[in-house]
Amino acid sequence: MEPEIRIEDYNYNLTDDKIAKYPLECRDASRILIFRDNSISESKFANLTGLLPEKSLLIFNNTRVVPARLIFRKETGAFIEIFCLEPYTPTEYNRSFSSTSSCSWKAVVGNAKRWKSGEIRFDSCSDLLLSEIDLRATVEDKIDDKFIINFRWSLEIPFSQVMELCGKVPIPPYLHRESKDSDRERYQTLYAKERGSVAAPTAGLHFTERLLEDIDNSTIERGEICLHVGAGTFIPVKSRLIIDHKMHSEPFSIEIALLRKILIKLENQEKIVAVGTTTVRTLESLYYLGVQCKEKGFPNDVSQWEPYNQDLIYSVKESIMALINWMESENIDVLERRTEIIIVPGYNFKLSDVLITNFHQPQSTLLLLISAFIGDKWRAMYEYALKSDFRFLSYGDSSILFR
Repeated sequence: MEPEIRIEDYNYNLTDDKIAKYPLECRDASRILIFRDNSISESKFANLTGLLPEKSLLIFNNTRVVPARLIFRKETGAFIEIFCLEPYTPTEYNRSFSSTSSCSWKAVVGNAKRWKSGEIRFDSCSDLLLSEIDLRATVEDKIDDKFIINFRWSLEIPFSQVMELCGKVPIPPYLHRESKDSDRERYQTLYAKERGSVAAPTAGLHFTERLLEDIDNSTIERGEICLHVGAGTFIPVKSRLIIDHKMHSEPFSIEIALLRKILIKLENQEKIVAVGTTTVRTLESLYYLGVQCKEKGFPNDVSQWEPYNQDLIYSVKESIMALINWMESENIDVLERRTEIIIVPGYNFKLSDVLITNFHQPQSTLLLLISAFIGDKWRAMYEYALKSDFRFLSYGDSSILFR
């Protein structure tokens, strides 16, 4: 049964001076708040290895942010911003990024009222290479409040390169500034691989090569999933009750090799540590995919309220084993699905024991996830962070939460 939760109960006073507008010079110099056994302490992120449970499995989201903001200019001089959300034709990220003449994307369009119809051209600002690319856009369709935009260009280069040359990094709107060249590096994790996100999995922004090497020299194992973070992560909850909020859907993938590692950790009662809320949403979705395998014989996507609308009789080990068995029977090495799971107070966590995460906006679904993870103590934690001048949101400081 869906929980009755009022979003106004998950508010706190976040003033603009607490929001980090730029990252620190050194990634792991950020502070980390430690919430363990209902007590709060702090350290430097560089000391993370010593905070992690021995023999734990540390799971990262290896998605890569794409420069998804494209600025076009109409012949009248009006600027039109196209914010690409996800590929439409072809629907697969890899095929869309490798397209060499045209492709279509689902997008948000800024100043759309000035663009009724017709083709518009990318504003090259007299740059010779950008003029040669000659990127153009037309509206194919509109679905709800999103546009389907067809792009075509002249140079025979893949759309991924078109984006890299023409696009801007879509930094969060609450930074209240334009993206800079430095954001291309710093609004990206060091281990980012799979192109597709329009927002960074920001918990991972604190990791350095030295820290990853430190982790690899310990008893801790590493693993990677991929969930492409959508613009929905920035959409505020507008409904009074969370039950009326429509959660966004995001694609994710996981290798069978990691599922086998997860199963071993479950059998040995060793901890699974999620780097970021996107990793938590992926991990928790796996349980419900396994339940679908048990009950339907195959896994579909995970719907928003699926965890709350059934009596679950399967253990986590049974569920993960069912998912592995299905993948083996279908000869699938990488599982690709979508999830719109929402994690709110009352949720029963299945796979995530420890969470590394930044500090989130008031009245957001991410703050609801934090409350689900550590209970009402989130208030004391956030009050401590505010009073102690921790830096908030995407470029801010970190926290490690023990459930």
